[in-house]
Amino acid sequence: MYKWIMGAVLAVGLSGAAWAQGSEIEDVISSQIEAFKVDDFAEAFTYAAPSIQGMFRTPENFGRMVTQGYPMVWRPADVTYLDLRDEAGRYVQVVRIEDTQGTVHFLGYSMIQTAEGWKISGVQVLEAPGVSA
Repeated sequence: MYKWIMGAVLAVGLSGAAWAQGSEIEDVISSQIEAFKVDDFAEAFTYAAPSIQGMFRTPENFGRMVTQGYPMVWRPADVTYLDLRDEAGRYVQVVRIEDTQGTVHFLGYSMIQTAEGWKISGVQVLEAPGVSA
């Protein structure tokens, strides 16, 4: 009985920690999307991981990539956070984004923890759930 109670307490504690982590990750993604909505590419750039910042070098280059390659992120009509996955030690937040034309996109946001908090280290367009090749 004692082992069962300790196991339940541990499981609840771990799920609470995972929930807090997921909440922090969602906040970072939401903050970046809000910055995109008002074309504040300098602010949006602060949520990118150092590797992404190094790749694009300036907020203007980063903004150009987003507006041209990820218009659904730049001007979303609706954003819904789905599951947070641990994929071989890296966290991927799955996000459902509906664009202004009503098309639904599923994106995987790769996240890393830095000394400054969670940062976005990449975004990948995913296949819609239930769709197979």
